[in-house]
Amino acid sequence: MWCGNLFYFYGAIFCMSLLRFRVYWEEDDLVYRDIEIRSGQSFLELHQAIIKAYEFDGKHGASFFESNDRWHRGREINSEVLVNKKDAPALSMTRTPVSALVGKPDQKFVYAYDPVKQWTFLVELIGVSKEEDQKRSYPQMVRREGLGPIQYGVRGVAADKLMEIEEKYDLGADEMAEGFSSEGEEGMSSEDVGGGTDSFDE
Repeated sequence: MWCGNLFYFYGAIFCMSLLRFRVYWEEDDLVYRDIEIRSGQSFLELHQAIIKAYEFDGKHGASFFESNDRWHRGREINSEVLVNKKDAPALSMTRTPVSALVGKPDQKFVYAYDPVKQWTFLVELIGVSKEEDQKRSYPQMVRREGLGPIQYGVRGVAADKLMEIEEKYDLGADEMAEGFSSEGEEGMSSEDVGGGTDSFDE
């Protein structure tokens, strides 16, 4: 298993180890997922584990960025880059093992998913272990805290419930997509309901 060129004191510890990362949602540090991954596995595998843990669709590009303790972005590791080239602006997730860029006990990365939406997560190394659970496949989510961000639509509204609402109010798919009617005397805006103007971001 290749462990890269680690020049830090802790490099030998991280080589051939099981690494546990805590992946915080940038907008709420009470929302996080803990993921364990073998040090020799790639950043692409870590990216896929984060997507799965937060229930995103994985259809968009993503990047990791090396980070300091203040979460300033450094060197990029990108999902669209296929090979590592000298002096290239970004490394390849596929070709770069996690251990190659982990050199201290609290190593940090910034993870950004979907260049348009810019979902951002803060990734921090919180544990190193020499022992693997032979019954598990890695990477593996081992802890979940908080309700994560919703990539599309509204979480927790089942399809049959939407059908009930549609039938009750005699609404078609177009009206449902627009949030009921926006025209005519019977249409109600968000300001008409409860007198508030609050909205919810995706």
